Amino acid sequence: MSLTLSDVKRIAHLAQLEMKDEQAATALEQLNGIFALAEQMQAVDTDGVAPLSHPLAAHMNSIALRLRDDAATEPNRRDVYQAVAPKTEDGLYLVPRVVE
Repeated sequence: MSLTLSDVKRIAHLAQLEMKDEQAATALEQLNGIFALAEQMQAVDTDGVAPLSHPLAAHMNSIALRLRDDAATEPNRRDVYQAVAPKTEDGLYLVPRVVE
């Protein structure tokens, strides 16, 4: 996929960007470069390649992810926080309806 100068100008207009012709030409070159790189990446045959859990897993077989245990470390203060709210119900804040 490649863009034309009119495509870049249309995108700039939709994004409400003021773009001179020189800037549009530079942007066109850069965007077409990005699209060319994406096409090259899509062309690579990845059949049979297992996804990596971490970028370094390709070089280090015994890499361990340093994830913390999923444990609550702060006390539950919901009742204290909601005490100042105008309306609550079942632990949720009630707000006025804004869409009819």
